[in-house]
Amino acid sequence: MNLQRYFLTEDQIAFHEMVRRFCEERIAPMASEIDRSAEFPHELFREMAELGFLGAPYDPEFGGAGCDSVTVCLLLEEVSRASGAVGSSLNAHISLASSVIAEHGSPEQKQKYLTALTSGRSIGAFGLTEPSGGSNAAGCRSTAVRSGGDYLLNGSKAFITNSTVADIFVVTARSSEGTGSRGVSAFILEKGMPGFTVGPQDKKMGMNGSPTAQMYFDDVRVPAENLIGVEGEGFRQFAQTLDRGRVNVAALSVGLGQAALDEAVRYAGEREQFGRKIAAFQGIQWPIAEMAAEIEAARQMTLNAARMHDAGLSIKSESAMAKFLAAEASLKAANAALEIHGGYGYMRDFPIERILRDAKMYQIGEGTSQIQRLVIAREILGRHAF
Repeated sequence: MNLQRYFLTEDQIAFHEMVRRFCEERIAPMASEIDRSAEFPHELFREMAELGFLGAPYDPEFGGAGCDSVTVCLLLEEVSRASGAVGSSLNAHISLASSVIAEHGSPEQKQKYLTALTSGRSIGAFGLTEPSGGSNAAGCRSTAVRSGGDYLLNGSKAFITNSTVADIFVVTARSSEGTGSRGVSAFILEKGMPGFTVGPQDKKMGMNGSPTAQMYFDDVRVPAENLIGVEGEGFRQFAQTLDRGRVNVAALSVGLGQAALDEAVRYAGEREQFGRKIAAFQGIQWPIAEMAAEIEAARQMTLNAARMHDAGLSIKSESAMAKFLAAEASLKAANAALEIHGGYGYMRDFPIERILRDAKMYQIGEGTSQIQRLVIAREILGRHAF
């Protein structure tokens, strides 16, 4: 990737080069085994913590690296390019769980919980989706009832990334009567709280090694000081997190798309048919050209949204567009790359089938492509869309 075309600073370029070396030397060689075993790579996360990856976007006062949004996108793209599973879990840790505490938590919460997350002493998880919810993120059925100096939480969450390995959880629950997003609050939970249990790891099509599971709350007594912000503001807090988080997911998708393109180019330069490298055939050249153009467009849109966020601008449309375009381009690229591999692409011996399975997730996770279309359309059409 020619970094000059992205108008990066010297610090951003140096950080990117360091990340790329780490990913190529440490993550990529383990990607196939992580997928096969479906085990969370604890050692890699310890190493990434030492390099500052786990606290990349956050204030050095709380152990962060103080990186801007563009730099975080560069980080996530490279990690995802090496392993979709590692990228997914890293994003859930830094972009979701840590973000709500960093943006809306009290100084005491930041000191206690954010520093534990940025240092890697703890892994974070973000609990919004419920078994009955799916795309209806505002339809929270979990409840939080005040009981003296605590809240009693009851309910469940589904598809929660890192839940089987996390120590700190940021979750939503309905703390007062209301419809939709009204009355939803955010809380910090800790592993081992009585009544709080995590189910077995989900068996998934892809992203193996980035564990997801259901979480259950049965009269979990949560101290009132673990309420984030004020009651009823939980959904607004999470919505802000997801707006920004879509840019990071776009970066993850770009990474997977780039990995697919890399594999297609490599294979086309090695495979021979009819006495020639298949890279010489127009039927191979055209899909590779399309892949390259679409991945580059997604990267440019992602970095533009990141720059807008760094400038303090609203990115509701831009983040949804970036996430939508990147997720679609990534999956298309992975599918085309597998076809270029022919029968070998369908074999576990080649990484492209893993990349294809991983890429499918971003059409679904953190807001489906259909939801992104809805967000974009409503931003464009305004009141006429309702």
